[in-house]
Amino acid sequence: MTTEAVNETIKGTTSEAARGTKTGKALLNLLDLGITDGSIEFVIDGVSRRVGNASKMPEVVVRVSDPAFLDEVLVTGNLALGEAYMRGDFSIDNDDVAGFVGVLLRNHLDEQLVKRLGLVMTMKMAAIRLANKIRGRFGNIHLHFDIGNDLYEAFLDSSLAYTCGYEIADGKSDIEQLQAQKFARICKKLRIEDGNRIADLGCGFGGLLIYAAEHFAITGKGLTISKKQAEKANERIAQKGLADRIHVEYASYETLTGTYDRIVSVGMMEHLTDAEYPVCVATIKRSLTPQGRGLIHYIGYNGPKNHSDPFTQKYIFPGAQWPKLSQLAHELERNALGILDVENMVRHYTLTLQRWLEKFRDAYPRLDQKRYDLPFKRMWEYYLGCSIASSLYSEVALYQILFTNDYAAPIPYQRV
Repeated sequence: MTTEAVNETIKGTTSEAARGTKTGKALLNLLDLGITDGSIEFVIDGVSRRVGNASKMPEVVVRVSDPAFLDEVLVTGNLALGEAYMRGDFSIDNDDVAGFVGVLLRNHLDEQLVKRLGLVMTMKMAAIRLANKIRGRFGNIHLHFDIGNDLYEAFLDSSLAYTCGYEIADGKSDIEQLQAQKFARICKKLRIEDGNRIADLGCGFGGLLIYAAEHFAITGKGLTISKKQAEKANERIAQKGLADRIHVEYASYETLTGTYDRIVSVGMMEHLTDAEYPVCVATIKRSLTPQGRGLIHYIGYNGPKNHSDPFTQKYIFPGAQWPKLSQLAHELERNALGILDVENMVRHYTLTLQRWLEKFRDAYPRLDQKRYDLPFKRMWEYYLGCSIASSLYSEVALYQILFTNDYAAPIPYQRV
């Protein structure tokens, strides 16, 4: 089906949704026309309807208990879809959110909806952005990362790494292996050696810093603007007998003082604004020794225009955005930091997310059900499921940029 045909369908169905049909017919017609690769089965009031390519067996079965949300999706997109899932307005057989969202992304239906969402969505998105801006970076970080350490301990690995791991084998590594392999690879890329001074910007629970200190005679510090992360990180550092060499501060990246042989940032850039990229890279520049190396690891965007997902902005990562590679490459060039290697590890992110979702579902019955109620569980499952689908079928990337403060630094023939 052509893009023009999908657009014409959306034009008609949007007006139908605005009239309050509350039947879901408009969205189902759109999906039937727009899905050419695969199909989905919807069950509404006991009646089944397959949408998409009729020659394909349904990849997922969606069971709808309140069809009103289907019309809302045409007005507020993924925000309506995510909120409906949280309310339990629909369920998916085998809880396969990733499979459901994956079909939509693979057929580019997200792009068509974004182009046609009207004034209501514009106003809702503006309100979400305003709330995030008023709350500020510290407040936004607090909303996600200070939910409770018990939650993160439940689904992360023992190092509490909340960033993409790395697979070296056949896709069967567990989350412990993925994160240890990631830490080892970053240390190898940076050529960390005994005696190095290391700074970790946005260090989370300190997993990478602890790994480096356990494997090399390094000293250093991490910075995080999550109080709970800083407290837990220093507790873990003390338990491992490393407090004489490394520590974590509750502080923002721009407060970094001193000089370091290696500077790393894993999963922090997503929480900065465009205006902060120059400040962050300039901070790295002034803090690196003349022969120093750095590495930035972050969720990036690999397309022409970065659209903020309203569900993610409201419920998961308020104020976050995925930087383009070109934005950070530009800042590194401006600061005379020579780029040695750029790698897109997005497929490793797929595997990491799958392992997190598996662990979360396994651990959920042991969590405090009052703090983490059923809507929270469904919200978290929807977030992780959408993230898995996005890592497979959208413009999302997972970049590692390796750079040096010395243009004459030797460059190996093979990448790490």
